[in-house]
Amino acid sequence: MDVIRTAQDLIRFRTETGNIEEIHKCFAHITDLFDNSGALVNVFEKPGIAPVLFLRNVETEDFDVLILGHLDVVPAEDKMFEPYIKDGKMFGRGTLDMKSFAAVALSSMFHVLQNNLKLKFGVILSSDEEKGSKGTEAFMEAHPNMKAKIVLDNDVGGDILKIVSKCKNPVFVKIESTGKEAHGSTPWEGIDANENLLTVLNNIRKIYPYFSKNGPMPENTWIDTVHIAKICGGQVSNVISNYAEALLDFRLIETSSVDNLKQNLDKCMVEGVTYKISSSSVPVVMDENNPYIQDYKHFAEHILGREIEFEQIGGATDSRTFAERGSVVIMHSGTGEGMHAANEYVVVDSVEKIAEIQKKFLDKLAGK
Repeated sequence: MDVIRTAQDLIRFRTETGNIEEIHKCFAHITDLFDNSGALVNVFEKPGIAPVLFLRNVETEDFDVLILGHLDVVPAEDKMFEPYIKDGKMFGRGTLDMKSFAAVALSSMFHVLQNNLKLKFGVILSSDEEKGSKGTEAFMEAHPNMKAKIVLDNDVGGDILKIVSKCKNPVFVKIESTGKEAHGSTPWEGIDANENLLTVLNNIRKIYPYFSKNGPMPENTWIDTVHIAKICGGQVSNVISNYAEALLDFRLIETSSVDNLKQNLDKCMVEGVTYKISSSSVPVVMDENNPYIQDYKHFAEHILGREIEFEQIGGATDSRTFAERGSVVIMHSGTGEGMHAANEYVVVDSVEKIAEIQKKFLDKLAGK
């Protein structure tokens, strides 16, 4: 399989999250690729939930290796769905996040099949990762006994010279403030929901400081953070607001807990303001000295001809469910920039190198 050509073919499908018709076309294209290959290919579907493509070389729920990824992308102009290569970089929507590395996963599947590797191997590709991965959640709920000794996670794009060993726990919180309407000229006759909300947000900032590129920076970035994703309140300029809300995105490190976050939020509330946790996950933390991770790192360094290092990221990963089930998760991807932006690109050589690293690692696991 030509991994770059396969990536380009995938990118041409306009699989923006929610575009189910185009997602099914992309799934059908991949199914056709594996026609007569010996792969078992299924589409998991549930009403109201984005579908998930599941490929494997054997009927099992207990895998040696699984690769996780997604085929949905964020919206973009039409031209970004026509990938092109210039100066060793491939440009287009999904080049970095993450159709190039979905193509790598498919290439690894072909490698396992064509070389008859003695591995129980599979690939899981979701189609709503950009909006919360409800499809993956439903898929895992439908497969409560599914597990894998090793999970390869290529959805951490940015730098091929770094393996991610830690991901934070994303916790999303909705804060609601209620007040009493009054005319804007007589604020003493009302209770301003906006003001109360701002008081609470200010209290939260005393615990979780504000950081920005052109403002204060932490000495150590492996800390709990929060960003205020959305604020809204009020209807017209001359009426005291009787309702306001804010959406907050917390990122917690592995030594923090949701219970501790709740205790902090309780301290920040004022009369008329409440909160609820919309969703939470778990941090993914891997032992950098794990033998499988060290083997993978060795192959990567040999193929790249350079030392690579471990890093920690604030983003979440769909591999967290498998981490909870005891999998060793190896988070490594290629090099590029512009994720979700108009200039998204991936370095072509890094895609080819990731594919080579995976194949060598799989050969070693199979005793080849």
